[in-house]
Amino acid sequence: MAALGKIRSRGVILICVVGFALFAFIAEELFRSCNSISNENRQQIGEVLGNKINVQDYQKLVDEYSNVVKISQGRDNLTDEELNQVKDMVWNNFIQFEIISAEADKLGLTVTDEELQNILNQGTNPMLLQTPFVNPQTGLFDANLLKNFLADYKKASSTRDSQYREQYQNLYIYWTFIEKSLLQQLLIQKYQTLLGACILSNPISAKMAYDNENQESNIELAAFPYSSINDKEVKYSESDIKAKYEELKKGFLQPEETRSIKYVDVKVTPSQADRKALDKDVSEYLQTLAASDNPAEIVRQSGSLITFLGIPQTKAAFPSDISTRLDSVNVGGVYGPVENKQDNTINIIKLISKSQLPDSVQFRAIQVMAETPEAAAKSADSIYTALRSGADFETVAKNYGQTGESNWITSSQYQNSPTMDADTKTYIDALNNLGVNEIKNVQLTQGNIVIQVLDRTGLTTKYVAAVIKKPIDFSKDTYSQAYNKFSEFVSKSQSLSDLEKNAEKSGYQVRELSDIQNTAHYISGIHGTRDALKWLFSAKENEISPLYECGDNDHLLVIALTGVNKKGYRSLDDDYVKNFVKDAVIRDKKADILLSKVSGVKDMKAAEKDSAKISQVEQITFSAPVFVQTTGASEPALSGAVSATPKGKFSSSAVKGNAGVYLFKVDSKSMRDVKYDEKDYEQRTKQTALQYASGFSQDLYLKANVKDNRYLFF
Repeated sequence: MAALGKIRSRGVILICVVGFALFAFIAEELFRSCNSISNENRQQIGEVLGNKINVQDYQKLVDEYSNVVKISQGRDNLTDEELNQVKDMVWNNFIQFEIISAEADKLGLTVTDEELQNILNQGTNPMLLQTPFVNPQTGLFDANLLKNFLADYKKASSTRDSQYREQYQNLYIYWTFIEKSLLQQLLIQKYQTLLGACILSNPISAKMAYDNENQESNIELAAFPYSSINDKEVKYSESDIKAKYEELKKGFLQPEETRSIKYVDVKVTPSQADRKALDKDVSEYLQTLAASDNPAEIVRQSGSLITFLGIPQTKAAFPSDISTRLDSVNVGGVYGPVENKQDNTINIIKLISKSQLPDSVQFRAIQVMAETPEAAAKSADSIYTALRSGADFETVAKNYGQTGESNWITSSQYQNSPTMDADTKTYIDALNNLGVNEIKNVQLTQGNIVIQVLDRTGLTTKYVAAVIKKPIDFSKDTYSQAYNKFSEFVSKSQSLSDLEKNAEKSGYQVRELSDIQNTAHYISGIHGTRDALKWLFSAKENEISPLYECGDNDHLLVIALTGVNKKGYRSLDDDYVKNFVKDAVIRDKKADILLSKVSGVKDMKAAEKDSAKISQVEQITFSAPVFVQTTGASEPALSGAVSATPKGKFSSSAVKGNAGVYLFKVDSKSMRDVKYDEKDYEQRTKQTALQYASGFSQDLYLKANVKDNRYLFF
């Protein structure tokens, strides 16, 4: 009871303590929850139709498509530009499919397994014709070849041959990508077909289209160019500007937020001292390479951009400036040094050999591994002897857990490798030099491989060439001097006015860029500007950026954010919009002046007296805007007016065009000698209507409220 009394006496304190503890617990959970949501949001790369796109999911799609490109082109890697193209293509395809599939769901459109199978059986889809499952006899996709591959893939997944298993795995990944893409393509085609079925044509519209396209008029034209009136003579008010803006406002819709900047970019270049040092090094490389029988180490030490593989390669393996010189160099001879200004390098070539070899080789192989190289060699000798004595290749291969099936290898699959070990060289040399049906036991470091060549195609000239392609680069001292000067300039230029003033003093040029989107991969085409792009879309107007070292480690950059162009309709405060509207107002005022001037003109003589520029214009049709040479403009309104005016008649009223006011007399009208095909023109009319309706995709995109934040991650 005493303890209970103490508790009661301290009840208020106890309640406060417990309440605080509960608050702390709830606050902690709330903090964890908010932190979790914040972390999740940081992983969102974008959004479409309210659905967030996770960066990992997007990266998987990029990796998937990148691997497909590498497999289809037989390459190990992609350039930065190619990878950017892949990223954009993956994003655009993903967004398009998400939007279309959402619309298809509303309509109940799907692609069934039966429809997909029908496409596979037909074998004519362009996507299928790019796969390895094309029957060489029919030139069509062969579903049976695919079925056989899928069956072999299951068997290959359990084989001990890692290289063999990897080949099948890569091809399987390639096929699953094609299958997924095909399903998406079919759904999009279904939706587009349904849309197309909503647009009809008829014989009347077909005949009008025929007449509009084939009825030609020849005219005598009187042109009164707007340029004949000085802009200073035109009077207009601010209300005219505002009224014209409202008239043209729809044309100023900006779907995405953009940025406008002024910037200073300095590219660091080699000094005269740098060039002298390089010339000395190159002279030494030339002498050493000419005297050496083993150029690999010399090429490596030179820092050449081209690795010496020591195998025969086609011209396609070399840069164009090198490949065009190969035939002009004698075997054993040296060419160079020669400068290539396009890639800023200095080059030396030593041609070691030149031979006629197959571009593609069909072969089969049995890999022989054992606990020791001696044991592997003994087993390989037994296999080689058995095969030479007539044993069935596939049967022998199966005894060693392999299929022994044939494969093709092409020059492009290996000749662009960044490096190549001795075993690979030995292997490739054997494949290149064996005759058809010839068998060879090839000894490698870790074992043996018994190969048989089955076919050789595409005999071509191959070269073993040592190439020193040395960048004409600047030294660390040169870069340091350029950096220090630019850094001092940036530190003194913390406002736009200072930036422009100090740039002129320092010998730098201030450039401008408008409407930069966050989907841009580079600023002003300069590599390595991702950090600058991230700064740009988080900075405030008139803010000056830090100094950025970018490019290929050869650019120095500073940016001033001059404008934030918000999503929506751009206002009259925007310089571009205001100038555009002002020009339109001036053009309208000039048109009014000229229309008033020619209101009483009834023939060409009177027009000529009023200083019109007279010319003959022929073959005018309603379907194509006429180009007027005297004003240098395309004039659709004139085409319509001419088509509506009978032969021999003077224009009933002046035509207000893009670059002037026009009067005309129709000298003649005739029909082109083109046969009228009603069905053909109905189809053409429908296709034209479909093209006009294609704007629906942009409307769907805008309604999907797509957010693209990839610049924050890539």
